[in-house]
Amino acid sequence: MAIPGLRRAADISILKVVAVAILGLVVLATGTFAFLVWSTWKIDAVSTARQTQMARHVIGRFRYQLAHDQESATVWDDAVVNARGHGTPESLEWIDANLGAWMHSYFGHDAAYVVSPDGKPVYAFADGETKDTNSYASIETTTAPMLGRLNAALRKGEPIGIEEGIDSPGVTDFRFLNGRPAVVSLKPIVSDSGEIEQVPGEEFVHIAIRYLDGPFLKELETKYDFANMHFSLSDEAAIHKTSLPLVTNSGGIIGYVVWQPYRPGLAFLQSIAPALVIILLCLVTVVGIFIGMLYRRAMANREQEERIRYLASHDSLTGLLNRAAFEARLDAALSMADGKPPQVAILYLDLDRFKPINDTLGHPAGDSVIREVGARISRLLPPSAPLCRVGGDEFNILVPYDQVDAIEALCEAIVHSVGEAIDIDGQSVFVGISIGVALSPLHGTERAELTRKADVALYSAKASGRGCYSIFGQHMDALVRERAEIERDLRQALADPGQFQVLYQPKYFAGTGQVGSVEALVRWQHPTRGLISPVYFVPIAEECGLIRELGRLVLEVSCRAAALWPIDNIAVNVSAVQLRDSAFAIEVMAILATTGLSPHKLELEVTETAWMDSSDSCAANIRALRAAGIHIALDDFGTGFSTFGRLHETEVDHIKIDKMFIDGLGKDRGDEAIIQAIVELARAKGLKTTAEGVETKEQNEFLTRIGCDELQGFLFAMPMTEQDVSVLLSGRARMTPRLSVV
Repeated sequence: MAIPGLRRAADISILKVVAVAILGLVVLATGTFAFLVWSTWKIDAVSTARQTQMARHVIGRFRYQLAHDQESATVWDDAVVNARGHGTPESLEWIDANLGAWMHSYFGHDAAYVVSPDGKPVYAFADGETKDTNSYASIETTTAPMLGRLNAALRKGEPIGIEEGIDSPGVTDFRFLNGRPAVVSLKPIVSDSGEIEQVPGEEFVHIAIRYLDGPFLKELETKYDFANMHFSLSDEAAIHKTSLPLVTNSGGIIGYVVWQPYRPGLAFLQSIAPALVIILLCLVTVVGIFIGMLYRRAMANREQEERIRYLASHDSLTGLLNRAAFEARLDAALSMADGKPPQVAILYLDLDRFKPINDTLGHPAGDSVIREVGARISRLLPPSAPLCRVGGDEFNILVPYDQVDAIEALCEAIVHSVGEAIDIDGQSVFVGISIGVALSPLHGTERAELTRKADVALYSAKASGRGCYSIFGQHMDALVRERAEIERDLRQALADPGQFQVLYQPKYFAGTGQVGSVEALVRWQHPTRGLISPVYFVPIAEECGLIRELGRLVLEVSCRAAALWPIDNIAVNVSAVQLRDSAFAIEVMAILATTGLSPHKLELEVTETAWMDSSDSCAANIRALRAAGIHIALDDFGTGFSTFGRLHETEVDHIKIDKMFIDGLGKDRGDEAIIQAIVELARAKGLKTTAEGVETKEQNEFLTRIGCDELQGFLFAMPMTEQDVSVLLSGRARMTPRLSVV
């Protein structure tokens, strides 16, 4: 009878153990489930907080960047001068190009306005085009209080809106504008040199607007993996969404940026729901798997954070540091240790001849060139010298140094390395690079001062012929001022065109030795500076928007003179800027009608860059001009990109062989073969050829022998006045080489 009692006791013990085990499993399962739910909530909360912080940072940076972008054009003497002269077409054109259209195309601003000191609009730009100033009324209610606050602060000398990286005062705020959330930024247009007198509070004001909905939110969705991001007037955070209020400077809320937060914990819990039964049976294993997955999820989140931090400080195309990172590195480098100013060099680099690559080979090829240039420069730098791409084809370098010689050697190495051929899909392309250098403490110890001087030095390097470097010197500021003076004098000269003289250089038929045509060449006799070369003032005219007026002047004078001469045609150079003007062809026809010159007696010379311009206006103008009987000549042939291939799409009548190849004749450089190939190619396509820059008897004999149609150069005739051409043509003079070459 004792045995059954023992069995019952054992059974009870087993039941207790089972009960305890079951209870333990229940408790463990409950605890595990509770832990699972808590972990899910915690992960989602951290992820949501991280997304909110990211959105706050990106939108705050967007607001800061709008004001920062404005300073590139509002802190500028030219902006002050043209704002004051807004009543003239030239100034309005300048304002449109630099304060409106450029802000839209380069920085992506949605709208821009310029307001006079009395609060009246003088310029408006919106929806990608210039608007009537009456359109300002739609935002005036919003901007008027901001404008009043800015002017009041300016009159009192208060540093309103100035923060790190922003040097001029301003007012930037969130506003609900035209039914859309927007960042509105007001900046006074002020002198960068300080040489223009301005009354505080009486400045013209530039207003920039960027909307925060639509494309901006789509960009955030794509770039930072936000889902269903949109703008709402109400807070939708209570309905399983996350929102970020847009708070104005006064503390008001204009609305909320709302999105569906990514909840990694919830997504994971939903994915393992079918396996919960198995989790109860294999609790320990599943907990281990769950812990492992949580770890991987945490690592994924950490990688995402690191990627976000990386993108915030690096250029997405090259992987180099970006502008913000460069400024932070520069500020850190300039912080004095032990009271001693550090020796650091700031290098500003800008590619030469880069735009033709984008225009002719496409932007993917341009991107490849940018990456290759960045890699070449990186290989030349010491580990302590960060390389940054600050935008477009611009780079910055920060280099600690002991001797200036080391910086000069580095610059020379960069110029040489970048100048070597770059292979793009089997095709060799060439770019150059110009470098401006400022040295601390020699040229200053403040970031703004050093970067300005490096920029001035870069401008000096480009003005010196590009493909070189310049270390800042006090004379460079004078050069910048001199360029501004040349631009001012050029504007005045165009108002009184008596300072310009058009000369003509004859072109001779190689076969007969007779004058066949002439080329018009403009000269500027400055009243105080004397004769200024077109090599100097024509690029300035192109940059400041005066080339259309100058080109029109030369074309009118040349056509009027040629109408009286017994020549086949007169050649006139045309800028790419003129060809991009949709009304250029009509303007040429009007000049021909006024001067009485037949269209077939006019030949327009364009560069390869202009000829290969992919813009619709450029191509349409060339087609319209040729259809009217006007000849198109391709100038400086052989110095551009892909010209031989493009000649199969013949849209020219005449090619001019560049002087560079003529100079190489007899120098064992292979130029003879190149010239002969050009002449034979032109003959096969039915094109006329002219060799320019002929200066020796040997060049004349070679070019005549291979069948070049026309010869032009100092060997035969110097550029001459209209009267001299008339005398020369009175007897249809034959080609006679000059006794001496100038």
